[in-house]
Amino acid sequence: MANSYFGKYSLAATLSCAAILVCGTFASRPATADETCNSPYMSNLIKGQEDFAYVWTLGVRGLGDGFDKLVTVDVNPSSKNYGKVIATISVGARGEAHHTGFTDDRRFLWAGGLDDNKIYVFDIHSDPARPKLVKTIGDFAGKSGLVGPHTFYALPGRMLVGALSNSKDHGGATGMALYNNKGEFLSKYNMPTTQGGDGYGYDIGVNPAMNALLTSSFTGWNNYMMDFGKLLKDPSAMKHFGNTMVMWNLKTMQPEKIMQVPGAPLEVRWSLKDGDDWAITATALTSKLWLVKKDARGEWQAKDVGNIGDPAKVPLPVDISISADGKGLWVNTFMDGMTRYFDLRNPEAPKEIYAKHTGAQANMVSQSWDGKRVYVSSSLLANWDKKGADDEQFLKLFSWNGKQLQEQWSLDFYKLKLGRAHHIKFGAKSSQDVS
Repeated sequence: MANSYFGKYSLAATLSCAAILVCGTFASRPATADETCNSPYMSNLIKGQEDFAYVWTLGVRGLGDGFDKLVTVDVNPSSKNYGKVIATISVGARGEAHHTGFTDDRRFLWAGGLDDNKIYVFDIHSDPARPKLVKTIGDFAGKSGLVGPHTFYALPGRMLVGALSNSKDHGGATGMALYNNKGEFLSKYNMPTTQGGDGYGYDIGVNPAMNALLTSSFTGWNNYMMDFGKLLKDPSAMKHFGNTMVMWNLKTMQPEKIMQVPGAPLEVRWSLKDGDDWAITATALTSKLWLVKKDARGEWQAKDVGNIGDPAKVPLPVDISISADGKGLWVNTFMDGMTRYFDLRNPEAPKEIYAKHTGAQANMVSQSWDGKRVYVSSSLLANWDKKGADDEQFLKLFSWNGKQLQEQWSLDFYKLKLGRAHHIKFGAKSSQDVS
């Protein structure tokens, strides 16, 4: 698990070497590659049919054991267990399970709790059908002063963890914490609060070829742990959301450009198409797509390039998934339960060309390597999910033929006494399925 070589060097030196090594790989990677939200430092992308979907699931008091758990679903249509839950691992606590991320060798999956600040490390390579919990990292808040471990972004031999808040006041000022693959804390990087920086954090996206690390911004613990209805009625609380994206120098880990992107820009997705030099994000509160690209002077700029649904109705975009060739983008909007597809062939002017109601509430969206399969889950945050009959909790698989989504199966996570289905990652049976 550990990479002793990189352990001898500073992050800057590590990234400098890695950027050179990965630059060529990134620039020449076939446009057919997917799993587009994974770190470019991961070498083991699944190119064929994924065998498993790992779903990081929030525990619900009184439902099953009530604890957060990693749920493994068999998603290979040739399997007798196709579309069924084949394993669950309860972590024995309920800490607002949220996002996950693979280590650079794809042998381990890190999963975080936004409330209890614990990070769980699952072995997914020894038996991919039955992951094992091998380590719990409990020093995140104590060592970094940050809370709400959100994004787990693989670097060579290390894991960069983007946080949402801080242990001092549970507000929005936050940063990133660096761990090695052994789970040992190394250092932290504060989000900038000067020269236009607002200190908020959310997602991380790296483009090694451009020596670029891009971060986005959301809100602090005080808001994301508040009841959503109460939050919307609290004008003071609604002022505490991020309105910036930060471009960092990847080698030095210093912020270079702070861009104003109003309305909580969330997921960061770099285009993987050869020659492309841009990233895209969606703003949750203003329902916009924003393009991040260098201008004619070579400076990074963020530009509003289109609406998602009707911004006046606040559809609340919560997740995006870019196609491998950079020509299409899936967007899930939570409030109206829509899964939308945008034509990105001109990223300066994206066009919504398809939309389907996939649930009473739709949160995460993940597409397969070839773009033919689209997975949708339901839970946003425990206190933000809808109430009553609209509180559907599911994992659904849709096929995509380029024109429409067709539901293949749906798992009701409440009926199965599992909890609230959130983040989705893919797994494969053996190394023959990945490259």
